[in-house]
Amino acid sequence: MRARRVTAVSLLAALLSLLAVGVARADDPPRLTAPGVPVVLANEPHALTLTWAPATWASDPAGEDPIIYEVRVLLGSNVYRNLGSTSSTTLTVTDLAPGTEYRIAIGAYAINAYSDNSPEINLRTAYGRAKVGYLNLDWSPTNNQIHYALRIVNTGDEPLDLNYVRVRYHLTFEGGNTDLVLGCDWAALGCDRIRRTLQYFPPPAPPPGGPSGAPTPSPSVFPPPGTPIPGWVELTVPGAVLAPGASSGPIYLRFHRQSWSAIDERDDRSWRSATGGWIENGRITLDVDGVREFGDTSS
Repeated sequence: MRARRVTAVSLLAALLSLLAVGVARADDPPRLTAPGVPVVLANEPHALTLTWAPATWASDPAGEDPIIYEVRVLLGSNVYRNLGSTSSTTLTVTDLAPGTEYRIAIGAYAINAYSDNSPEINLRTAYGRAKVGYLNLDWSPTNNQIHYALRIVNTGDEPLDLNYVRVRYHLTFEGGNTDLVLGCDWAALGCDRIRRTLQYFPPPAPPPGGPSGAPTPSPSVFPPPGTPIPGWVELTVPGAVLAPGASSGPIYLRFHRQSWSAIDERDDRSWRSATGGWIENGRITLDVDGVREFGDTSS
């Protein structure tokens, strides 16, 4: 029997982790039964311990090769991020952000064999030092503005100095136009204290010559018009300290182009449809002292 081929594809989004991509083949049925549903043994900030019932050989005769298990964050149909592998049925993983929702399943494989994914579980990892609330104030994702509110909450046991907090709203500049005015309508702490910084990541320019070293035509403008460019808007609040359990209060933000031309938010990583209420949007990231404490744009 032919072995199922699994293709690993590395996807690079700005400063994000690698994603593992699995593609199933309809003509290559599994030789291993699916592992049992994962059970959470410990859920702590930056550490999640899972256990599951083992997979077994479904073929006759059974194989003798060792079975390896993968803990997977499910991202879409046949697309996942591999958090770690083990020959045991228990694993502690650390590549997850605190306070963030994930869909997790277990997969198994051996030489010339694989399983379907286990039943998935949906969980929120334990909160770390802070989290972000999100309120989309714009019911149209294709008009001429990005309009939302954020609030930072201290979920730790000690005072949180916002000098060391970085909140990033991740977006994509469709059409390659990185023009964006970062407005603040109102903030409980005062808009004058909310620092807003735009960062974007255009693709690298092509080399000046081809494989033979001969000059090759290059566009007069790079990247060429129409190239989508990922980026983020970073918020910092110097001079403010939050007590445990305290909130920054709402920060009402409005971004637009100089020309007030249309912006399509639907490809922005941090955009979520308006619901009329505050939510915890795990695609907005928050770091404290350079450590991810909330949000995962690759989840």
